[in-house]
Amino acid sequence: MDDELNYANSRKIINDIIVELFKNILTIEERSLRNRGIRDLSMTEIHTIEAIGKGSYKTMSEIAEALNITMGTLTISINRLESKDYVYRSKDPNDRRVVLASLTKKGELVDKIHKNFHDEMIDHVMVDLKLDEDQALINALKNINEFFLKEYGGKNVY
Repeated sequence: MDDELNYANSRKIINDIIVELFKNILTIEERSLRNRGIRDLSMTEIHTIEAIGKGSYKTMSEIAEALNITMGTLTISINRLESKDYVYRSKDPNDRRVVLASLTKKGELVDKIHKNFHDEMIDHVMVDLKLDEDQALINALKNINEFFLKEYGGKNVY
């Protein structure tokens, strides 16, 4: 009976932590970016900007694949970003059927601000960890990620 209570209690604690962690990261990220002057973009649009990246032209297919979304969903997002002057679209000079996207200066600034938020977040997580704790945290997070990928699909990023 004790094992069942411990198992059930552990399940509840793990569930609560995962749900709260995902919710908090998204909420805090959105608030932080708004405090840094990014008020006209959704988190989906910010992650689209991140997928395009600074200094490169990416095909729409590459971006959709990186975000694990359909071309139709990406087109809607790119249309919005282009109208807000964060993204520039052009035809590939070698194959006019291929559409390329790149960031404008405004888009590059958002990408930099977003990357800085992630750097600060990871710095705060790691500041009090020792090297062996870093490895234990990395292993636990990899296991959780691999479980979600296996059970629910998606891409592994490491």
